[in-house]
Amino acid sequence: MSEYVTLKDNRDFSRLYKRGKSFVSPVLVTYVMKNKNNNLRFGITTGKKVGKAVKRSRARRVIRAAYYELYPDLKQGYDFVFVARGKTPYVKSQTVLDAMKKQLKAADVLR
Repeated sequence: MSEYVTLKDNRDFSRLYKRGKSFVSPVLVTYVMKNKNNNLRFGITTGKKVGKAVKRSRARRVIRAAYYELYPDLKQGYDFVFVARGKTPYVKSQTVLDAMKKQLKAADVLR
């Protein structure tokens, strides 16, 4: 799994929140922005409104699994931030995958 590049710096997350295009659904918020290098980078955010640590971890796990499934079909050269919402840990992983697919298609980054 070394091919997956994650966002770690606060400035990268802030840049996407300010300048990125956002797509909202009841289970997921996606921020998308073109980057200068030609690779895909992603980050996941789960706030305390999502629940306690177990729920937040499940939300991150489900989002990460959906991203890994869609990864081969994504256009290169984009940054993504996925924000878990209150419903995320309570829904099936297929629901999160469908929401992510719909948002990435609307962002025109899905081949």
